[in-house]
Parts: sequence; structure tokens; C-alpha cells
Amino acid sequence: MTMGKRILVTGGAGFIGWKVSELLLQQGYAVIAVDSLNNAYDVRLKEWRLGELRAYPGFEFSHLDITDRLALHTIFTSHSDKPFDAVINLAARAGVRQSLENPWVYYETNVNGTLNLLELCRGCGIKKFVLASTSSVYGEGMRPFQEGQSTDYPLSPYAASKKAAEAMCYTYHHLYGLDVTVLRYFTVYGPAGRPDMSIFRFIKWIAEGEPLLLYGDGSQERDFTFVEDIARGTILGLKSLGFEIINLGSNSPVDLKTVTVLLEKTLGKRAQIEYQSAQPADVPATWADISKAQALLGWKPEMALEEGLQRSVQWYLKNHHWARGIHLV
Repeated sequence: MTMGKRILVTGGAGFIGWKVSELLLQQGYAVIAVDSLNNAYDVRLKEWRLGELRAYPGFEFSHLDITDRLALHTIFTSHSDKPFDAVINLAARAGVRQSLENPWVYYETNVNGTLNLLELCRGCGIKKFVLASTSSVYGEGMRPFQEGQSTDYPLSPYAASKKAAEAMCYTYHHLYGLDVTVLRYFTVYGPAGRPDMSIFRFIKWIAEGEPLLLYGDGSQERDFTFVEDIARGTILGLKSLGFEIINLGSNSPVDLKTVTVLLEKTLGKRAQIEYQSAQPADVPATWADISKAQALLGWKPEMALEEGLQRSVQWYLKNHHWARGIHLV
């Protein structure tokens, strides 16, 4: 059914982009991936993920930034003989805290980059667009977060940039009939994860016997969602829906102290916790209402947190010879 279908995946060397590309390839799609391979975090992780993808036939990679309109235009026109069946935009500057330090690059990538892609979809007649968004847009809204509730009070430049990208997607749906699925991801974790996220950091700190920096008192809750579950939901988002915003989360928030205990058990080591002041851009809890994902996509998460953490630890230990040297952002 999918043989011959071609999907452009931006951010293809990123954490989620890698796993989405891998599942697409396993399902028989051709994947044209682009990534800027920027230094927002250790590029060795991105190179490792690309190495995994290059083993698949039907995978093509271009090193470019979605903010570069000319380079992006070249990718679209070079495939004009057989246009992409859809674009999945996973290229983004992500992370709440880093967006406080350099909000400009977040706006440039997350807003202008998305606009570039939408314009090229319009101009090249590509009808399906999937946007990766974030639970951060909900701010301190009522929990569990539901797609129809207000997102008017983002707490960080990152959240604000993603809200702007969502709004631009709706405009292109309204004006040009582009079929758009916006997916709001909730705290994605798993093997080869981002080193600015808590799971990777906690594993490294505990494994190496280094102090574990815990912001706040550890009672803050996150709706941890395994990367393969997120990738499955993203691919299901390729179906024709008109315009929909859909949460992808576990619907089961867990506090950071509990996560630390589970990782201690898996690694067989105690964490040396150093408590730090809470960050003003961090929300106290995230919790996804996933009833819409179940109704429209037939999706629900399958990975239990304990097993997902074990797989994350196993990946770190297997790649310990180089992963231990990864700089934590």
C-alpha cells in the first residue's frame, strides 16, 4: 500500500525525526530526509541516528536548513518529476530553557522555517502537511490538557514559536486547502534521546556517578511518552483529516523523583541529587488527554515507562564508549 510513496521528513537526524523515518522505511515508504545538523546539542548523536537510517534502501539525505529558502526550494524542485506525497516537519529548535537564551533562532526555525515549507507545499501542489508541536503551548492550563483549550499564555519563546507555527498552518489550510495535522508531543524519551532532556541527563549522571541536578523539589510531573509510540502516531497523522490538532502523550504523568528511583534500580546505582532553583519557564505538570488521538487515529501508547527506561539505559550502556562524552546542554 505504501510502496512508492515518498515523504519529506525535515529534522530527519533529530530524535523523533530519526524514529519516524525508520518506521516509514520499514513500512515501505521512500524517505527524503533533511537536517541542518546544527550544534544545538552534540552532533555525534545525530550522526549515529543517520548511520542507522543509511542502512535502509529508499533513504535519501540532504544537509540543509529549513530557514534556507533557496536550498529548500531546490529539494522540492529536484523531486518535481515525482512530488512528495506529504511533508512531515520535525525540524525545530526545541527545549524550553535554551529558548530563553536565544529566542531569535527559535523564531527563525520554528516559524519562518515552517512558513517556507508551507509555501513550497502550496506552490508544488503537495496536499498533506504534518507539524510537530508541543505540550508546552498549554502553559499552566487546566489538566489534563485538551486540544480545544486556550493556548494564549505560552511561558517560553519555544512555546510561543510553536503556537505561531500552528496558527500559520491553519492559515494555509483555510486559504489553500492544505490538509494539516498538528501533533502536540508530550515529553518524548527513549534510546538516543536528546541530551537536554531529563531522561538522558539522569541516566548519564547516575551511570557516571556525577551529581544529578534536579530543578525544583522533584514533584513536578511529566507525561513521558516513548519515542516509538510518538513515531507511530506521527505516521498515523498522514491520513486525510482536513485540519486537526491532536495530543500524543501517555495520559499518565509521573513525577521526576519517581523516574530517578526507577533509573537507580535499572542502573544499580544511587543518584547524587543536587537540588536547584525551579525554572520560571517550566510548568509544574503536563498531562495529555489522548481521547482525540484514539478517536481520529486509532492511536494509544504501548510502551510502559519502566520498559522504556530500561531500553534507554541499555542504549546508553551499549554506546557508553562515546555516549559518556556527550556534553549535556
